[in-house]
Amino acid sequence: MKTILILAITAMTTLANAQQIQPSVSVTGEGKVIAVPDEVTISLGVQTQGKVAQTVKSENDASVDKVLAFLMKMNIPQNQVQTEYVSLNKNYDYNTKTYNYNASQTISVKIKDLARYDEVMSGLVASGINTINGVDFGSSKMETYEAEARKKAVANAKMKAQEYAGVLNQKIGKALMIAEQGTSAPQPQPMYKTAMMSESMDSSQRTLAPGEITITSKIQISFELLN
Repeated sequence: MKTILILAITAMTTLANAQQIQPSVSVTGEGKVIAVPDEVTISLGVQTQGKVAQTVKSENDASVDKVLAFLMKMNIPQNQVQTEYVSLNKNYDYNTKTYNYNASQTISVKIKDLARYDEVMSGLVASGINTINGVDFGSSKMETYEAEARKKAVANAKMKAQEYAGVLNQKIGKALMIAEQGTSAPQPQPMYKTAMMSESMDSSQRTLAPGEITITSKIQISFELLN
C-alpha cells in the first residue's frame, strides 16, 4: 500500500511539472540608430620635464592655468571642463646617471558646438597643451536615440520569433521574459601628439571629421509558443 501511494504521488508530481512547462522560443533582437554627432569631448594635457621637482611642478601648473584662462575666455562653462589626472614622477636616466622629473596634468573639455572645435583647439595648443589623448564624439540627444534603438531591438526580436514559429506552423504569444543585453555607441579613439601642432595648426583649417555614431541595443526575449 505504501509503495502504491509513493507511485501515485510521483505520477501526480510528474504530471504537474509537465503542465507547468510552457513551450517558448527565445531570441535576441538588435536595434540600430545612426546619428550625426553635435558635440565632442577632448582629453588633453600638459607635460613638463626638468631636473628640479618643484620647478617642474610650478611650470606645469602655470601652463595649466593659461589653458584654463583661455577656456574661460572662450566662454566654455566650468561644468564642461574637468581635471582628470595629475602626476609628478621621478625618473632615472641610465645614460647620464641622473634623475629628472615629469609633471603631467590631463583635462577633459566638452565642446557642444562642433563649429568651434578648430578655434578652441588652436587656442589650446597656443596656451600650452602638448598632448591630446583622445576625442570622443557624442550627441545631446543620446537618450532619445538609445530609447529608439531599444524599441527597434524589441521589434527585431518579435520578428525573429514570428519567423521561427511560422516555419513550425505555430504562432507566438505574450512575452515571458525580457533581458536587456546593453546599449552601446562604439567609435574609434584616435591618439594624437601635438608637439608640432602649434606650428601647423590654423583656425581657418578644418581638422575634424565627426562622421556618424551608431547606437546599438540588444535585447533577449522569450515568447510563448502556441499551436
